[in-house]
Amino acid sequence: FTQFNSKKFITMTISQTAITTLLLLFSKISDVHRVHGFVTNPMSIISRSERKQVHAHAGPLKMVSFVPDPSTPISSKKKAEKSSSKWTPDSWRKKIGKQMPVYEDSDELKEVTDKLANSAPLVFAGEVRNLSDQLAKASVGNAFLLMGGDCAESFKEFNVKHVKANFQLILQMALVLTFGSSLPVIKVGRMAGQFAKPRSAPTEEKDGVSLPSYRGDIVNEEEFTPEARRNNPWKMLQAFQQSAQTLNLLRAFSTGGFADISLLHAWNLDFVSKTEEGSRYRALCDQVEESIRFLKAIGANTAPMKKVDFFTAHECLLLEYEQALTRKDSTTNDWYDCSSHMLWVGERTRDLDSAHLEFTRGINNPLGVKISDKCTPEELVTICKTMNPSNIPGRLTIIVRMGADNVRSHLPSLIRAVEREALSVVWISDPVHGNTRKTNNGYKTRDFNAIRAELRAFFDVHDKMGTHPGGVHLEMTGEDVTECVGGVSDVTEETLPHKYNTACDPRLNGQQALELAFLIAERMSKRRSNPSSKDWFTGMAP
Repeated sequence: FTQFNSKKFITMTISQTAITTLLLLFSKISDVHRVHGFVTNPMSIISRSERKQVHAHAGPLKMVSFVPDPSTPISSKKKAEKSSSKWTPDSWRKKIGKQMPVYEDSDELKEVTDKLANSAPLVFAGEVRNLSDQLAKASVGNAFLLMGGDCAESFKEFNVKHVKANFQLILQMALVLTFGSSLPVIKVGRMAGQFAKPRSAPTEEKDGVSLPSYRGDIVNEEEFTPEARRNNPWKMLQAFQQSAQTLNLLRAFSTGGFADISLLHAWNLDFVSKTEEGSRYRALCDQVEESIRFLKAIGANTAPMKKVDFFTAHECLLLEYEQALTRKDSTTNDWYDCSSHMLWVGERTRDLDSAHLEFTRGINNPLGVKISDKCTPEELVTICKTMNPSNIPGRLTIIVRMGADNVRSHLPSLIRAVEREALSVVWISDPVHGNTRKTNNGYKTRDFNAIRAELRAFFDVHDKMGTHPGGVHLEMTGEDVTECVGGVSDVTEETLPHKYNTACDPRLNGQQALELAFLIAERMSKRRSNPSSKDWFTGMAP
């Protein structure tokens, strides 16, 4: 164990290490395939000694031929983005770092980050480039981005059932959106890394006692004691290990048969299936199945429908963790943050002189930035040029979180500024964060009607401006929770305490999220067929 790292293949007797080694080999094969089009002998890309060690674990690998699809864009053929020569994975340390914990023992911190730096990557450069290619299509209106998942992942809530429920919900929503929009839906989970959360104050006070704020399980614990609230660097290692398990499950679900479209009825969550939205989903499934039967009857290839591309994303907040997992790709010499396929910079850390903008500008992952009504057009243009200096399509997603009224009054000037500079971005709506409030009984919640109104405003503005509403970003869960009020699920302020399980902010439950998916699909369907229609969301307030 002490000798193993991601740069060398060293013989181990533990099967998990053998699997990790083979994953690294697979990553090399995938990247050479994407760059050169084929590999005649996949074993030729590693040394003879390394080959013997892999054979010892897995036996000989058969020779494989790869034939590239000429219709698929390949990121490596695009003009490579040239980051500033002064950028390094640690150049962010010269900038202003907000929302980051202070660790009392620097030696302990270094020990943890060294362990992370010597660990295998969680995601691979080839996977990241695949996401970039798909987002490039969304930037011109030829795909739709669906991002969703927990507000903050927790160690205590982690289990296979929870991961599967969130994956199922995203599959359900994607099916609805694809059918309604006639567009491919890019599926991105707020998973396998969404542990850290920004706080409004660095400390919290109770009964005259002041302790560090709870910043998510990757930093400290929620219990209000000095021991629990200590900023503990070892929690980064625990978060890494849980993320590895989550990604292992997601890869199995997305390619191992569960995502086969013939099982679309099985994606219906148990607690949703008996509701009105569950019935609508079943009716949609019947239509899809009829279409699949027709395709099979005429001899069409339905093999691609047996698996899906599924990606992960989280907020780029804890830069010690992100730097430790940043790697230089062996096929392109580009830097990638291998903690996740996509990362975004939050509203509180997107200052022009921030450490977070400095870090993200040098990595080649797709990036997002959250903006509120506080963002000026000039500021947004500077952010775009900083995070995407070569203006590569698919690299930058602007995540709008403002509240319905502010979207109508503020978003048009931001769109005009971006269009005037001919900047390539994906515009998506985060309709939940700008609509958080506290109830009389002390619970943070979000109102479904307010979320729906912000989504409608987002689509209205883009229709008026002639630009593309490229996606949606939601805090949601496949679990049967009562955290957001309203919608057909009929959660009220009085019923919030029944299943209020969130580790941080309130999430839409599966029924509420699926209802939103149907509303968006209806809007997109009418948008593509009848752009002059004025009331595209059924029952939505003006």
